[in-house]
Amino acid sequence: MDVDEVIDALYAAHPSGFTAARAEAAARAKKEDGPQAARRITALRRPTLAAWACNLLVRSQPAEAEQFLQLGQALRTAHHALDGERLRALSHQQHVVIGALAREAGRLTGEAGSPISEPVVREVERILYAVLAGPEAAAQWASGRLVRTPEPESRFPAVDPDAVRAEGRRQDADGAAAGGGADGDGGAGGGGAGGGGADARADPDAGRDGRLEAAGAAFEDAERDATAREDELREADEARRNAVASAADADGEAARLGREAERARDARDRAYTAVTEAEARHRDAGRAAKEARDAATAARDHLRTVRKGDPG
Repeated sequence: MDVDEVIDALYAAHPSGFTAARAEAAARAKKEDGPQAARRITALRRPTLAAWACNLLVRSQPAEAEQFLQLGQALRTAHHALDGERLRALSHQQHVVIGALAREAGRLTGEAGSPISEPVVREVERILYAVLAGPEAAAQWASGRLVRTPEPESRFPAVDPDAVRAEGRRQDADGAAAGGGADGDGGAGGGGAGGGGADARADPDAGRDGRLEAAGAAFEDAERDATAREDELREADEARRNAVASAADADGEAARLGREAERARDARDRAYTAVTEAEARHRDAGRAAKEARDAATAARDHLRTVRKGDPG
């Protein structure tokens, strides 16, 4: 058997049947391929509903999945480079794409016969954010064998401002050298022109503006995420209140049924008592009837004797 195909099939199927299917596959693998293949299958973990939805998405839409991975790489590159304008454009794009992919995952689960709920769709979105933020999460997601939501990371990798400034100075130096070479003799005229460009690029305000744009884009991203989480909190609170109310109703119903059950037990006990008493009366009546029948038989025999004139 092809163990990888079996594993792919397990993670493509609904999680509710995962444990039984895994046990069956492990038994078959042990029989056909030996204990090592069986152990590999037994070690698999059941996916959450959100992870299963992502697995369906990756397998059903490979082109869109690849484009999404490329978007994550572009976002991380823009963040490292403090490219504020690029980061702002890509940050807007990520929200649009994540929303579209989450809805597509919901559609695919519906087609599979098990549509996911709105909270699970929100969890799919959290997974997709993690995929954009970190290459490790991206690799787990792209495998189509995701088990759970990846461990949370910072939205994007941290950037060292000193490293950014050092890179800016290196680029300035390269630009100045290229400017001097263009003048041929690297004289004062050419050096002045090149130096003017280098001074403009080395302007600390330029680096500051880049950091400000990047920070602004990150703030907008975090603000949208916070708003979404607050919406989820309100939904969860409403669900909690509904659950508490349902529990109270169930408790009341259980109490009512308990009282009815107690009354039913009392009625049953009374009925059994009545049966016992009736059986006793039946036994007594049976004995009395037998005694009366015996007496009647004796009286009849005596009557016959008298009629025959027996002096006795």
